Amino acid sequence: MKKIKGIIDRFEEGFAVVEIEGKTKDYPKAIFPTDTKVGDIVYITGTKVEIDKQETQKGAKEIEDLMNEVWED
Repeated sequence: MKKIKGIIDRFEEGFAVVEIEGKTKDYPKAIFPTDTKVGDIVYITGTKVEIDKQETQKGAKEIEDLMNEVWED
């Protein structure tokens, strides 16, 4: 079974909206770990989901650095 990499875009009415290669797809929220948050990088294999905490932290740091660049005086 293929492993799909995505990022959590948002949660809506029992669904997790996951961005995969620039498009969004809805998955049942119940298959995600309870500590899943918006912005988490996840790997989905069938109905198994794992959060890549290291990639999530790396992405958050990149965004923070970009924001700091934009807002510097």
